[in-house]
Formats: sequence, C-alpha cells, structure tokens
Amino acid sequence: MKALLTIARKDLKLLARNKGAFFWVLLFPIMMALLFGAVFSGGSGSPSLPVAVVDLDQSDYSKALVARLKQSDALRIRETTLDSASAAVRHGDLAAYIALHPGMSENFGFGGDSASGIEIGIDPRQRATAGLLRGLVSQAVFMGMRESFGSAGSGHAMIASQLERLRADSTATPERRDRTERVLHSLESFMTTLDSAEAPSSADTLAGADSAAAAARTDDSEGGPRIRMVEVTKQDQEPRTGFEITFPSSLAWALIGTCMSFAISIVYERITGTFLRLRLAPISRAQILAGKGLACMIGCLGSTGALLLIGIFIFHIRVTNPLGLLAAVVAAAFCFTGLMMLIASLGRSPQSVAGAGWALMLVMSMTGGGMIPLIAMPPWLQAISNFSLVKWAILGVEGAVWRGFGWREMAMPLGILVAAGAIALTLGAGALSRSEE
Repeated sequence: MKALLTIARKDLKLLARNKGAFFWVLLFPIMMALLFGAVFSGGSGSPSLPVAVVDLDQSDYSKALVARLKQSDALRIRETTLDSASAAVRHGDLAAYIALHPGMSENFGFGGDSASGIEIGIDPRQRATAGLLRGLVSQAVFMGMRESFGSAGSGHAMIASQLERLRADSTATPERRDRTERVLHSLESFMTTLDSAEAPSSADTLAGADSAAAAARTDDSEGGPRIRMVEVTKQDQEPRTGFEITFPSSLAWALIGTCMSFAISIVYERITGTFLRLRLAPISRAQILAGKGLACMIGCLGSTGALLLIGIFIFHIRVTNPLGLLAAVVAAAFCFTGLMMLIASLGRSPQSVAGAGWALMLVMSMTGGGMIPLIAMPPWLQAISNFSLVKWAILGVEGAVWRGFGWREMAMPLGILVAAGAIALTLGAGALSRSEE
C-alpha cells in the first residue's frame, strides 16, 4: 500500500510540475465553464431569434406591426431590404425574415394574394422555428387589429376605404369582390364585438379572430392572417433531407480528426528519433515538413471524399455546385493542413500537443456551428464565430451542396480558408524548423 501511494504521489507531482499539462487539466476546464456560463446565462428564457423585417407596405398599420414585433422577447429584429434579408438568411446569419408586402394593410394581413400578404422566409435548418414565427406574427396582427378598431383607431375608416376602392375597381371579378367584402365585414363585426367586451385574454383574441376569418374564408383562403412560408435557398433549391444539412458538419469533424492525428504523429516522430534519422538523410528540413503537409492534405481529401461518396450514393445528397464543392473541400483541407503544422509546434510531448490541439479544435467547433447551432448563440458569440475556421469550412460546403452559392458568394469562405491555412502553415513550419536547430 505504501508503494502504491508513493507512485501516485510521484505522478501527481510530475503533473503539477508540467505546466502545460496542468493548464489543460485545471485551468482550461475553468475557462470552458466560464464560456458555457456566459453562453447560457440570461435567465430561464430561450435565446431570441435573429430576424429581419422588411416593410414594403410602408403604411401606418405596417409600421405599428413592425413596432409590435420588436417588443417580442422571442425575436431580435432588424430592419433591412428584402434582398439583404434573403441573402442573410441564405448565408445562415439570420433565422428568417418577415416581409410585409405592399397592400398588406388593406385587409389587415388577411385575404389578398401572395404578393400582397405577409411572407416569412425561413432558413431550412431552422424549420422547427417556423411555427413559432407564424404564431408570433399572427398574434401581432390580431392585437394590431384590435387596437385599430378601438375608440382611437382607424379600423372602421380603413375598411370603409377598402370597400369603396373595391367597388370602384372595374378589374375585380364578382367572385373576388364578394369574397373580399365578406372577409372585411366579418373582421369588422368581430373586432367591434371584441372591443366592446371586457378585456379578453390574448388567447381569446387569437381564437376569436381565427374563427372570424375562418367564417369568411373560401376554398382558396385559410383562416387567420395570410402568411406565406418559404424556405430561402437560391433558385428554389432547398435541402431535401436532413443529411444534406448535417453532412457538412461531419466533413468538418473528419478534417479535425485528420489534422490532430498528423499533428500528434509529428511529435511522436520527434521524440522517438524518426525526425533525426530523416535529417541525416540527403533531404532538407523543408522537404521533410512539405512531405508531412502533403500527407496530411491527402488524408484530409481522402476522408472527406469518402464521406461525400457515402453521402451522395447512399444518402442521396444532392450537390448543386460540383466545382464549388471541390474548391471548398480543397480549401478546407489546405486550411486544416496549415493548422496541423501550427498545432504540432505547440508542445514537445504528445500529451501537451494533444491537449492544446483538441482544446483549439473544440473551441472552434463550438463557436463555428459544429456543436452549438449558430442560430442558438447570443449575438456576441455569433460575432466571435467569424473567427472560427470550422464555420467557414461548413459554410463553404453548404453553399455548394444545397445553399446554391455562386462563385461570388463562395469567394469569402474560400478566401478565408486559404489565407488562414497559408498563415498557419508558415508559422507552424517556421516554429518546427527553429525547434530542430
């Protein structure tokens, strides 16, 4: 027993004296605890969804609706143009956009066609939020209608104006005129009754307004506000299966695994004398490091290529831009090859390199969408995610697989990956060369 305790005490002293190992055993977990605490702090509420609002109607009613949406704790609203909002959703920077089309206020968001109603453009990865967004927008519409028909509101005047305009419209068919009149009269009747009642609850308001709209609907209209849900991808492209959404993340993990395997192998070769024997051979130090980098890049391309073949032929993943996908995979492989060289220079033992490398990779994965969805992060962490190479690797592959990116949109992730890989490769190779002198 005494011998056992002596050996254990010896190993603990060695651990305490190894500053690198001690950092990863104690200090790094504390840092991670602080990071997760900051991410999930802010009370019991869920993180608000980043959403753009596009007010194309520009009426008093639509402006009041935008103001009401901004008051929701579940949404983080910013106003922008429709093109900018669509691009931001397609790039994954926003969960959705809410577009109030011209003429939306004429029927308080009810009736009309898809060009004059309310449109919600959703990121295909955020389908679970579609129902929440529809409910929040519907509630804002219903509460706005109730305010419009109050004593100080202009709801009755708006309906009278719309009825007069409808009767003067010679292009309206009798069926459309009759349907629109019934919708407007039904809404006016219900909202007048609601306003004269004693302060009903929000749930009663929603249920009653939905019933009133349902009473006026026809075969081609639905109860409740007319809200058109669209998935925002280029040229009506969208992920057909969940595998098209998850496979880019799996490719990133393949790159991470390959990068760490080669980084640790370099350290093993240094401590076992393989590097020294290679130095004695008639080859330069630059050739040795170049050979290591080439092997890592081939490994990265091989692992990602195998995953892509499995995804395409077994899980039927569609590739919308094959050349773009090839460029994204090559750029990501080059980037992680550079990271491998840099990580290999962070320590002189396999334990210290493995600790430093995996810590770096886990942080980049968590902040880059490999573990925590970007959309669930608070704003400050989403800003930090721009420094994660995992984010740009995933975005580049997604752009070529289902986001429908053209070369102009692919330029940013490809450029960042190549530039970061070149910097890391230069720094890592330089550090390894100096350590062998």
